[in-house]
Amino acid sequence: MPKYVIEREIPDAGKLSAAELKAISQKSCGVLRKLGSQIQWEHSYVTDDKIYCVYNAPNEEMVREHATQGGFPANRISQVRSLIDPTTAEQ
Repeated sequence: MPKYVIEREIPDAGKLSAAELKAISQKSCGVLRKLGSQIQWEHSYVTDDKIYCVYNAPNEEMVREHATQGGFPANRISQVRSLIDPTTAEQ
Protein backbone atom coordinates (compact mmCIF):
# COMPACT_ATOMS: atom_id res chain seq x y z
CA MET A 1 0.00 0.00 0.00
CA PRO A 2 1.34 3.48 -0.77
CA LYS A 3 2.82 5.51 2.08
CA TYR A 4 2.29 9.28 2.41
CA VAL A 5 3.84 12.08 4.44
CA ILE A 6 1.33 14.80 5.29
CA GLU A 7 2.61 18.24 6.22
CA ARG A 8 0.16 20.07 8.46
CA GLU A 9 0.85 23.73 9.19
CA ILE A 10 -0.28 24.32 12.78
CA PRO A 11 1.12 27.48 14.41
CA ASP A 12 2.75 26.70 17.78
CA ALA A 13 2.22 22.95 17.32
CA GLY A 14 5.30 22.37 19.46
CA LYS A 15 3.56 24.10 22.36
CA LEU A 16 0.49 21.83 22.31
CA SER A 17 -0.06 20.17 25.67
CA ALA A 18 -0.18 16.42 26.18
CA ALA A 19 -3.96 16.72 26.61
CA GLU A 20 -4.30 18.66 23.33
CA LEU A 21 -2.18 16.10 21.46
CA LYS A 22 -4.28 13.31 22.96
CA ALA A 23 -7.49 15.02 21.78
CA ILE A 24 -6.08 15.45 18.27
CA SER A 25 -5.04 11.79 18.24
CA GLN A 26 -8.45 10.67 19.42
CA LYS A 27 -10.18 12.73 16.73
CA SER A 28 -7.90 11.26 14.07
CA CYS A 29 -8.49 7.70 15.26
CA GLY A 30 -12.25 8.25 15.25
CA VAL A 31 -12.15 9.36 11.61
CA LEU A 32 -9.89 6.42 10.72
CA ARG A 33 -12.42 3.99 12.22
CA LYS A 34 -15.14 5.52 10.02
CA LEU A 35 -13.00 5.31 6.89
CA GLY A 36 -12.11 1.64 7.44
CA SER A 37 -8.95 -0.41 7.40
CA GLN A 38 -7.65 0.85 4.06
CA ILE A 39 -6.08 3.90 5.70
CA GLN A 40 -3.62 3.58 8.57
CA TRP A 41 -1.79 6.17 10.64
CA GLU A 42 1.77 5.11 11.46
CA HIS A 43 3.01 8.06 13.53
CA SER A 44 3.55 11.81 13.50
CA TYR A 45 6.37 14.22 14.22
CA VAL A 46 5.51 17.45 16.02
CA THR A 47 7.76 20.43 15.32
CA ASP A 48 7.45 24.08 16.29
CA ASP A 49 4.86 25.03 13.66
CA LYS A 50 4.03 21.82 11.82
CA ILE A 51 3.00 18.24 12.33
CA TYR A 52 4.29 15.67 9.86
CA CYS A 53 2.14 12.55 9.70
CA VAL A 54 2.96 9.23 8.07
CA TYR A 55 0.00 7.32 6.65
CA ASN A 56 -0.57 4.22 4.56
CA ALA A 57 -3.50 4.64 2.19
CA PRO A 58 -4.58 3.40 -1.24
CA ASN A 59 -4.49 6.93 -2.67
CA GLU A 60 -4.06 10.62 -1.90
CA GLU A 61 -7.81 11.21 -2.06
CA MET A 62 -8.37 9.03 1.01
CA VAL A 63 -5.69 10.97 2.89
CA ARG A 64 -7.47 14.21 1.95
CA GLU A 65 -10.82 12.77 3.06
CA HIS A 66 -9.34 11.95 6.47
CA ALA A 67 -8.12 15.54 6.78
CA THR A 68 -11.49 16.95 5.71
CA GLN A 69 -13.52 14.80 8.09
CA GLY A 70 -11.13 15.47 10.97
CA GLY A 71 -10.88 19.19 10.34
CA PHE A 72 -7.10 18.88 10.02
CA PRO A 73 -4.99 20.91 7.59
CA ALA A 74 -3.21 18.93 4.89
CA ASN A 75 -1.01 21.60 3.37
CA ARG A 76 1.13 19.14 1.48
CA ILE A 77 0.72 15.43 0.81
CA SER A 78 3.74 13.61 -0.63
CA GLN A 79 3.86 9.97 -1.62
CA VAL A 80 6.94 8.18 -0.30
CA ARG A 81 8.90 6.67 -3.18
CA SER A 82 11.78 5.09 -1.26
CA LEU A 83 12.99 4.64 2.29
CA ILE A 84 16.65 4.90 3.20
CA ASP A 85 18.49 4.60 6.48
CA PRO A 86 22.07 3.89 7.61
CA THR A 87 21.79 0.26 6.44
CA THR A 88 21.26 1.53 2.87
CA ALA A 89 24.95 2.47 2.83
CA GLU A 90 25.89 -1.15 3.52
CA GLN A 91 23.88 -2.73 0.73
